[in-house]
Amino acid sequence: MEIERGSIHGIIGENGAGKSTLMKILAGYVQKTSGTILLDDRSADYKGTSQATSLGIGMLYQDPLDFPQLSVLENFMMGLSHGFYSKDSSYRNQLEKSCSFFGFNLDPDAPVHSLTVGERQQLELIRLLTIGVQVLILDEPTTGISSLQREILFKALRELASQQKTILLVSHKLNDVESLCDRSTVLRAGKVAGHMDQPFDTQTLLKWMFDTPPPPPTRSEIKPGQITLAMEGVSASGNHSSLRDCNVAIRQGEIVGLAGLEGSGQSSFLRLASGLEKPKKGTIRFKQKSMTGRDYHTFKSQGVTFLPTARLEEGLIPGLTITEHFALHQEKSMMIPWELSKKQADKGIELFKIVGTPSSTVESLSGGNQQRLLLALMSTSPDLLLLEQPTRGLDMESARWVWQQLISYAHKGAGIIFSSAELEEILLVADRVLIFFNGTVVKDAKTRDTNLNELGRAIAGKV
Repeated sequence: MEIERGSIHGIIGENGAGKSTLMKILAGYVQKTSGTILLDDRSADYKGTSQATSLGIGMLYQDPLDFPQLSVLENFMMGLSHGFYSKDSSYRNQLEKSCSFFGFNLDPDAPVHSLTVGERQQLELIRLLTIGVQVLILDEPTTGISSLQREILFKALRELASQQKTILLVSHKLNDVESLCDRSTVLRAGKVAGHMDQPFDTQTLLKWMFDTPPPPPTRSEIKPGQITLAMEGVSASGNHSSLRDCNVAIRQGEIVGLAGLEGSGQSSFLRLASGLEKPKKGTIRFKQKSMTGRDYHTFKSQGVTFLPTARLEEGLIPGLTITEHFALHQEKSMMIPWELSKKQADKGIELFKIVGTPSSTVESLSGGNQQRLLLALMSTSPDLLLLEQPTRGLDMESARWVWQQLISYAHKGAGIIFSSAELEEILLVADRVLIFFNGTVVKDAKTRDTNLNELGRAIAGKV
């Protein structure tokens, strides 16, 4: 594969095709076992990310590598300053200048754990550029961000390319590649399946990726049952977003999509509904029982399951194997049932088609396989499923597979509430859509009675 200076080069393929592994090799995060990397026609045999950075190669990972307890400014200074506590005004000015260039809105003094995943990606992006990166690798940068943020990012990337910086865009979204990239390379099963220059032929790219393009998820009509979750006058302010005077009821078998700009309230809604956050006022009922102020474990014991968007931070434990994750889900006892956990891991890998072994550590899995593992660890009979961007970073086939599993739970009577930055996804699989703006539900509609234009206007606050 050859990448031209000043170009935007797309790297596409299904989950597990080798995209992230190849990019991690280029970024020095993973060591190659054979082959040659040439940088400006000279062999670049570097080891480690620091050596790669010194050569001008940097990577924005799908799961941001930052320090959640430190501030935005302190994280920005990593790799820039010689003294960690030397909060010179020049660094603050650099940060503010970079944010202005990209159209990002980051508070220098805010703790990073209070940022959304998209905002943390923005912070890492401007930090990499400030330390002098000339070859910028972005792993699924548009996952989980709004269409407006996507356009702001793309405008900035085009400007960087015009400044002769080289951009490698790893993505499963063909529309991103087609609208931004000059050239694309398709990986399949760890090998290059083909290269293509603009203008791209979508059907050929899909054939290279999947052989046969996957059909959309299918579902039959489900008649909603009794109210399973009800929020009455709920207000809250937490790390992820705030919510004001929310009145919503969700029924059994109903699939409800949540949309809005990042920080508009959808994340807070899901965390309130799972007991991860507590309301300042109002009432939360689950199956007609008051759950106001109860903790996550109480909600979970009643049949509520929550899957976070930050898989390796909140859903899984890096360093532990698939078997060890199943062991953690066993009933508490004095002894760990390793034999049972191993059998469950084998069964989960087979049923959920996880590309890995029971001894695989979770961080070694692709994003799609991490999501499959989270589903495998889930209760087999949940009453309410709460999901933050369940198909974040997944290719078409993996996303379709995930939704077929979730739809099967809805057919069994489970209520499903999910957030997504993809309005097309919501219109495809959801019965209802809730649009959040500035902490308030500004639109509650049946998906069959609305369209992309109406939803886009509501997201912008124009109801």
